[in-house]
Parts: sequence; C-alpha cells; structure tokens
Amino acid sequence: MLCLDFKIFLKETVSPHFIDKYLAIYNNRLMKTDIRFMNEVFRIVNGALRLDVNKVRNYSAFLADKLDDVGETSAAARLRKMLEETDHQLRPADVRLLRALPVDAESRFPLVEHVQFKNITEPPMHLSQAQWDVVHEFISISKSYGSIDNNELSGAMSFLIFGPPGTGKSRLARHIAKELGLELYVARLDGLISSFLGSTSKNIRALFDFAAKTPCVLFLDEFDAIAKIRSDNQEMGELKRVVNSFLQNLDTLGRQSIVIAATNHESLLDAAVWRRFTYRLALQLPSLDQRNQMWTEFSAPLTFSEKELNVLADLSEGFSGSDIRETCIRLKRRSLVNSRPVQMNDAFLVIQNLSLAGDENRCFAVQLNNKDIPEIVKILRERDLRLYSFAILAELLAVSKATVHRLAHQEGEYHGE
Repeated sequence: MLCLDFKIFLKETVSPHFIDKYLAIYNNRLMKTDIRFMNEVFRIVNGALRLDVNKVRNYSAFLADKLDDVGETSAAARLRKMLEETDHQLRPADVRLLRALPVDAESRFPLVEHVQFKNITEPPMHLSQAQWDVVHEFISISKSYGSIDNNELSGAMSFLIFGPPGTGKSRLARHIAKELGLELYVARLDGLISSFLGSTSKNIRALFDFAAKTPCVLFLDEFDAIAKIRSDNQEMGELKRVVNSFLQNLDTLGRQSIVIAATNHESLLDAAVWRRFTYRLALQLPSLDQRNQMWTEFSAPLTFSEKELNVLADLSEGFSGSDIRETCIRLKRRSLVNSRPVQMNDAFLVIQNLSLAGDENRCFAVQLNNKDIPEIVKILRERDLRLYSFAILAELLAVSKATVHRLAHQEGEYHGE
C-alpha cells in the first residue's frame, strides 16, 4: 500500500478525486490477485487441518508454480525454500517429483499414468456450440468451485463424457486439464482391477486418496469397467462391491478435486453412477461439415481440390475423427514411400479398408467393399449424381471417364453431363 506521506504529497499535487479513484482501482487489483490463489490456499489449509503433509506439500508446490506463471518469482522462491527447509530427507530439487504414484499392493502395477503434455501435439477439437458451452461452464466453475463458501455445494467436480470410439473423449480430457493448468493422471485399468478378492476396492480407495492430495485432473477412461449396472446377473458380487466402493469414494472426495470419466458403453453404467456426474457430454460421430473440416486440416500438406474434399467427406460417413486422421496418416505414408502425390484412388482404397469396423452398419463405405466396378458406379451415382460425376468416379476407381460413362449407360442411366 502507498505510505501516508506519499498519499499526502499526491493529494497536494493532484486532485483528491483522482487519488481516491486511483487507490480504489489499485486495491481492486490487489484483491483480484489474491482471489486467483484462494483455491490453493484453501486446499493447503484443508491439508494442514487434516495433518496431511503430502497434500500440504503438493498444493504448496502447485501454488509456487502458479506464482511463477504470473511473475511473482520472489514469492514463489520463498515458498519453495520453506518446503525445502521443512524437509529433512534428501529429495529432488523439483518438488513436483515428490508425488509418489499409487500402485496395486500385489502386482505393484501403477494405478495411474501421468500424461506429459509437452510430448503431445493435437489438432483442434470439433464440437458444436452447445457442446462447447457445457465444456466452458465446467472449466469456469472448476477454477473457483473449491473456494465457494456454501455447504450445499459438496462433492467433487465431475464430468462424464460418452460416445463412440475415436470421437475425442480422451482429447477433451486433455484439453480441460490444460485449460485448468492442472496435471492429468489417467487411471490404468490393468493395474486397478485386481484378480484378488477385495483388492480392486482397495485400489479405488488408493486412487481417490491420491486425487485428494494432488492438484490434478483424474481421468477414468473405459469407465464402464468399474461402474457397470449392479443388477447384472452375469457379474459376480465382487463387481457390485467395486461399484459401491467407487460411489462411496467419489462422494467423500470433496469439491476440491476434479474427476473426468469416459466410456464407449454408456448403457452399461449403473443409474447411481449417472447421478454422481453433474456434467455430462455426448460426443457423436462427426457431421458432414465436420468431416469436411477434418479432411481439410488432417490432409495437409496433401493437395485435394474442394470438390475432392467434399467427396472424401461423403465417403467417410460413419467415420470418427480418429478414423479420418488415421486415413490421412496412411495416405501421407503412401506418398513418402511411393515418391508420388496421393491420388483419389489411394484415398478410396484406404477409406474402404478402414470402413471395416466392428459395427458393419456404421460406415457407408463398407457397402462398397467386395463390389466390382459396375456395382460401385451404380451405388455412388444413385447416392448423388452431382457429387459423383463421371470424372470423379474415374479418379476414385482409376479408370477412364469413358469407361465410367459406358458402365453408367449399361445400368440404364441416361443422364447427360
């Protein structure tokens, strides 16, 4: 704050109205700066009151990182020095390395995997505005939820993402963690689910204990493996105990923690599990416009014309974003290995191959597999005459335009072009 003598000097040289206004703005900025770190302060106090040294140390280190990010390097250095002085054991210089990952008691497999963001480069997410609204609300509330003084607002911040494989559930979890400035830990189901009776519930408890003590986003991928309907007669009683254990641990986790779960099989989830997730998002297979955007982004530096991109977007109906990206990666490999530009026929062959998925009715292109050229011409011309012109079909099938014209004529088509 400004000293009294300096305030008197200012009031004698500048108008009192200006000084009062300036001091109000200055105090406002100080308050905003303090509020930014209240979540971490509350978590540190919570850990201290519970005599949880690991939680105090982890969140203190996290606060030091945030202070560094906003330029408060002196305060960050003092905080780290306090942490070092109160630790009498030999430890790494980077306090963040102190967070020991939980492991299964019998196999010693780790229960979580730390995601290294710096090693990941990802394309942008393609969501509708309504979907982005849900994501942005979750991120906004998560940033200040832990500091809200309201006993009715209990429980962890929880987000359930569901939809077909390859629609971006894991990518969205990474996006949320990055936006929140938190580390992301993915639960490893191979370590979490134990063959020993009762051990899985213990592992779930260890997992949530870790999440309560560590500033992070806990991501439960393939969530249905531990949250199936408890009335399933084909499952043993152990699964029911696992679901009960998960519900109890999530209820007691507290609002200072963030949990994201994802599943491809939302119909298998227990009804009580749904009630624990106050934010939910369904990710569908991309629309025609979204597929067109994905082809444009993923195919670079391959060169397709606008009309060719429209054809590829249509042919890939039923593909996920991951499928389209994989198609483009395969085409780029072809181009490098064969030392020639990619042709539409190359793309057509890869799309046909990747359309072979578990759900045979999902992808349009699966109808074109094991068909001869005349049949393919007939199917595509009936689908869209303008889009699948003779010239485009010639490129897709690697035949001449005259051949396509003749085949269409043989099928009884008399539309001129």
